Amino acid sequence: MSISTEQTQWFEQTFDQLVRNVDLAIRGKERIIRLALTCLLSEGHLLLEDNPGTGKTQLAKAIANTVAGSHSRIQFTPDLLPSDVTGVTIYDQRTQQFSFHRGAIFATIVLADEINRASPKTQSALLEVMEEGHVTVDGTRHAVGEPFMVIATQNPIEQAGTYRLPEAQLDRFLMKTSLGYPDHETTVELFGHAQTRDRSAAVTPVISAERVSQMTQLGGRIHVDPSILAYVSRLAEESRRHPHVALGLSVRGGLALIRCAKVWAASQGRDHVTPDDVKDLAQPVLGHRLVLGDEAQFTGVRVERVVEDLLSEIAAPSQRLG
Repeated sequence: MSISTEQTQWFEQTFDQLVRNVDLAIRGKERIIRLALTCLLSEGHLLLEDNPGTGKTQLAKAIANTVAGSHSRIQFTPDLLPSDVTGVTIYDQRTQQFSFHRGAIFATIVLADEINRASPKTQSALLEVMEEGHVTVDGTRHAVGEPFMVIATQNPIEQAGTYRLPEAQLDRFLMKTSLGYPDHETTVELFGHAQTRDRSAAVTPVISAERVSQMTQLGGRIHVDPSILAYVSRLAEESRRHPHVALGLSVRGGLALIRCAKVWAASQGRDHVTPDDVKDLAQPVLGHRLVLGDEAQFTGVRVERVVEDLLSEIAAPSQRLG
């Protein structure tokens, strides 16, 4: 089922409204905000690799407030247990029954702060809920609800006492990006409001959870021409043949790029995906899914360069096939 012109216009206007609202808390980072909202509407999760103090918590709370949802923050530490994340079943002596006590994962927007500081066992507690939207405790499934997004952070500087995220978990994140520091003018503006400790507190809801689900459904109806599908397939195939790459793009990675491109196109008021949509999203969607070979890592090759090579070497389609 195709999307109408009126629905496309509503999607674009609502998306822009969401961006402006989140921008009240995260100043001067429109592209990152648009990426985060695209991630949310694509039913995916976001990995931020950034230095401390760049606004990661503010971003998570601002998005949660914008969509009238709940927010939780999990500080990942070496002693964090999987049950701290998902929840635990406790026996109530008064009622003589077992009851489930929800963990911090039960929220609309979950900030998994410094996720690589927790043990692999605790990190794996996120795999099921990030993929399927529910947790299973003692054989019973518990849905986390919709919308739902995990925003995880990593500190690129401090690596002591951390555990590298395995490829299977990295692949669960729809995008990986970084906020970075604001420009000079924005920094001066923020310094002028130093008394405001929580800028996200001023962010009020502009859309309901039901509307978010509606936008997700509309994004899924954006047309993708067979030529675009073939283009993404070529990117995946060539990534596996690239001399610097040990592990190329999986089918899941290709599907992720197409899902994001649909929402990205709708956010710009179009009912179809263009090659530029794929190019715009290639770095945040593909970069963390490519594993460089030992020699490439030793010689300082960056994965961003590999993605740029793929985009420059593979010709984008110039006409539709269907």
